[in-house]
Amino acid sequence: MARLRLAVPIVCALAPMSGHAQTSVDQARGYWWYQAPPQTRSDADEPILEKPVIPPMKELARWTPPRIAKLIEAQRDYAATVLSIEAVSDFWRLQDFARRKARAFAGVTQLAMLAHPELNAKSANPMVGDARAILGAQKESVRRNYLRAYAQQFALVMFSRESCGYCRVQWPILHRFQDEYGWQVTRQDLDGHPGMGERFGIEATPTTMVIRRGSAQRMVIATGVESFPNLAQTAYQAIRLLRGDIRPEQFLTGAGEEDGFFDALANGPVSAASVAVELPGKAP
Repeated sequence: MARLRLAVPIVCALAPMSGHAQTSVDQARGYWWYQAPPQTRSDADEPILEKPVIPPMKELARWTPPRIAKLIEAQRDYAATVLSIEAVSDFWRLQDFARRKARAFAGVTQLAMLAHPELNAKSANPMVGDARAILGAQKESVRRNYLRAYAQQFALVMFSRESCGYCRVQWPILHRFQDEYGWQVTRQDLDGHPGMGERFGIEATPTTMVIRRGSAQRMVIATGVESFPNLAQTAYQAIRLLRGDIRPEQFLTGAGEEDGFFDALANGPVSAASVAVELPGKAP
C-alpha cells in the first residue's frame, strides 16, 4: 500500500491539465516544446566557383563595354581565388583587350572631331598660347563695353561688419571695379543697420550684391573675398541675366560665346526645351 500511495502524485503530475491551466501551457508551447538551434552558414552554402568562359577575341570585340567589364570582374575573382598562372594571365589578357578597345575608340573620336569641328572645343577654345591671349582680350573687350554701357542702371553693394577682416580685403577690389567700369559701389555696415541683413538675406560678410536702380531686382555675385577677374565676370553674367539677355541655362556662357560650343542653348535639344526657371533678384 505504501508503494501505491507514492505512485499517485507521479501519475497526477504527468496527467494532462485542463481549463485555464491547460491554456497557459499551450501559450508556453507546452512542457515538451523544443526549438532547433539556428543553422550556421557552412562552406557548402558558398556559391560554386566556376571558371568564366572567355570567347574568342573576334567575338569579344562585338560585346558592349558593360558586358566586357562584367567578364573582366568575374575573371579577376576567379584568378584571385585559384591563383594559377593561366587564370591570372587570362585576366591580364582581358585587361589588355579593354585597353586596346579604349584606344581604338579614342582614335576614331579624333577622326570624328576632325570631320566635325563643331563638336570639338578647340574651335572655340584654342590651346596655343598666343591664340588664347587674343581670345581672352576679345572677351575682356566685350565684357568691359557691356558693363560700362549699363553703369548707370546698376550698382554694387558690399555688406560688411567692422569686425570682418575679409571685408577690408574685398573693399579695394570693389573700388577697382568702380574705376574700371564707372559703376557706383557702396558699403553697408550690418552692425550699424541690424535689420538690413535679415531684409536682404545676408548671412556672411563680405557679401557683394548687384542691384538694379529703380527696381526690386538684385542678385548676390560674391560671398567672401572674390578676385577682380571673377567679380567682373560674375557681374557681367548677372547683368545679362537680370536684363533678360540670357536665360539661366546660359549663365556659364561667357562673353562672345553665344551660339557657340560653350552655349548650352545653341543648336541642341536644350534650346527647344521649355524650362521654367525663376529669375534671381525678385524681391519678396
